[in-house]
Amino acid sequence: MALNRDGSSTLFSASMAGTLRLIVYLALACVLMVIDHRNGWLAKARYGASVVIEPLYRLAGLPAEGVDAARVAFADRTKLSDENQRLREALLLANARLNRMRAVAQQNARLKQLLDTQHSLGMNVQLARLIDVDLGPYRNRVVLNVGQREGVKAGQVVIDAHGVMGQVIQVMPHTCVAMLITDPNSAVPVTVERTGLRTVAYGTRGGSELSLPTIPVTADVKVGDKLVTSGLGGGFPQGFPVGTVRRVSPDLSGMFLSARAAPAAALERSGDVLLLRDLAPPMGPPAPAPQVGPPADLAPGADTNDAHKQGASH
Repeated sequence: MALNRDGSSTLFSASMAGTLRLIVYLALACVLMVIDHRNGWLAKARYGASVVIEPLYRLAGLPAEGVDAARVAFADRTKLSDENQRLREALLLANARLNRMRAVAQQNARLKQLLDTQHSLGMNVQLARLIDVDLGPYRNRVVLNVGQREGVKAGQVVIDAHGVMGQVIQVMPHTCVAMLITDPNSAVPVTVERTGLRTVAYGTRGGSELSLPTIPVTADVKVGDKLVTSGLGGGFPQGFPVGTVRRVSPDLSGMFLSARAAPAAALERSGDVLLLRDLAPPMGPPAPAPQVGPPADLAPGADTNDAHKQGASH
C-alpha cells in the first residue's frame, strides 16, 4: 500500500480520491463474488491455471519420484537376488542329496549282489572295502580295510559280485594289499568254459585286459568264450568267472594262439568286495578210479579152466 511522505496511507486519506478508490475496490470485489457465486468463473479460471501449472508441479516432482523408484527397484532387485541365491543353494543341496541317494542306492544294489553271491557260494567269506588303489603300467593293486587282526591271510582270493578280482599278497594289522588279476605279475589258471581247455591268464601292462599267450594252435577258442578258474595250483578255487575272450590271433612264432580277455569283475568300479576264507586245496594228478565190472579172474581173456578148478575144489 502506498504511503505519503508523512507516513499516512493514501487509501484512507481524507481526500475524495482515496475514498472513491476504496468504493470502487469494494464494488469490484462484490461484483466478482456475485459473478463467481452464480457462474463459477473463478473456478474455471483456477482450472485453466491448474492446467498450466500442473505440468510444472509434475516436472518439479520428477527427481523425488525418480529417487523413490530407484530405491524401490534397488530393494526389489536385492530381494530377488537374495531369493535367487537361496533358491540356487536349495537346488544345489537337493541335487547333492539326490546324487547321494542315487549313490547309496547303487551301493545297496552292489551289497545285495555281494550278499546274493555269498549265499550262492555257500563258502566262508569276509566283507571288505577298498580304501586305496595303486594303478599304473607296472602295478595294479588295491588296499582293503581289513588285515591280520580281522583274520586276513596272504593268498586269500578277492572277488566281487561278477568274478575274481585278485589275491591278497601283503597283510598289515588292519589293512591288506591285493594284487588284481590284471597286474603284470598276476597269473590265474583258467578253463575255457565251453570246451574245457586249460590255460593261464596273465595280467598285462596297463591293467585293462588279460593275456592268454600259450593256447595251442589246434585249440577251439572263440571270441565270447567265458573263462573260469580251473583250481589248478590251489591259488584260486575252481569255477569262479575270470573273464571273456575278446580277441584271438596267432602269435609271432605261429606255434601258438594268443588271446586277450576282458576281466569279468568290475575292477574299476567295485568298492565292496569279498575275501574267500576257504582256500582251494592244491589239485594234483587225478586219483585212480575204482574198478567197475566183473572180477579180474572173470574178465575177458582170463583162464576159465582155473576158475573151474577152483569151483571143483570147493
